Amino acid sequence: MLSVKNISRSYGDFVAVDDVSFAIGKGEIVGLLGHNGAGKTTVMKMISGYLEPDSGQITVNERVLDSNLKLVQSEIGYLPENLPVYAEMTVVDYLDYAADLKRIPARDKGGEIQRVVRETDLTDKLLQPISTLSRGYKQRTGVAQAILGQPKLLILDEPTNGLDPSQTDQMRQLLRRIAESATVMLSTHIMQEVEALCDRVLIMSGGKLVVDENLQALQSSNQLQVQASHTSGDLTKLLKPVDGVQQVRAQPENNYLITLADSADRQQVSAAVAHKLISEGADLFSLTQQQRDIESLFREVNQSTASKQSQKESRHAA
Repeated sequence: MLSVKNISRSYGDFVAVDDVSFAIGKGEIVGLLGHNGAGKTTVMKMISGYLEPDSGQITVNERVLDSNLKLVQSEIGYLPENLPVYAEMTVVDYLDYAADLKRIPARDKGGEIQRVVRETDLTDKLLQPISTLSRGYKQRTGVAQAILGQPKLLILDEPTNGLDPSQTDQMRQLLRRIAESATVMLSTHIMQEVEALCDRVLIMSGGKLVVDENLQALQSSNQLQVQASHTSGDLTKLLKPVDGVQQVRAQPENNYLITLADSADRQQVSAAVAHKLISEGADLFSLTQQQRDIESLFREVNQSTASKQSQKESRHAA
């Protein structure tokens, strides 16, 4: 559905996006993460056609963006972080104007506006000037204009910004429904949003794409958490010889943290550990694979990138 190949973009001497490539298939919800200044907003602007890349190529639905700009843009829904809404307009007038910009046929426009109003729960605010809306309702108005025309590609920058917990849950449900027939890319600083919605994660740092990975794979770790007891007490010596086990650390309350070798198969080692414990007469209470949270991973990636950049600068200085 979306193919990004070797795109770069500079502002003067500052390289905002540096040779970034990735592809996203239909039905995927992909999170684009990065600190402020990492380049993610510039990437989204280039995909939407708002900015041109200095080099590289963007293809949407098998159409090259720069050769089919208007056609491709008609199939894209875009919510920038700071949506330029017209404060003096009512919600319904603004959506009518947005529908005209998207060239939605007059015969379809009324029904389409009604659909997005229902989806974003804006019915009670239709006749209110946008200037009188709360931050949350302004955000929902922005999402409503983004999903007008049932776009094949939806790009959202901080879509739940300003929403309360109930509205956030409603937005998540909406995005899941949209992903049944479209592709969704979202940028957010809320890691719970990524864990709740995304199939895949792209992480940018210093203008480069440093992570492109399935969310489940990213959350997986090479550690097992075991809770078991035995008449002999410490089970460390019993578990250490199991194939694939690199280290065993005893923890309080009969818990053990097992670190696996890099090449080890987690499922096979888990089965072997359980078999070993039971065959030795131990009581096995639980055996689970440790999960990494996205926030920790995000921090690790950025620290690693900063360290490499520092080393590079030190070599150049020398």
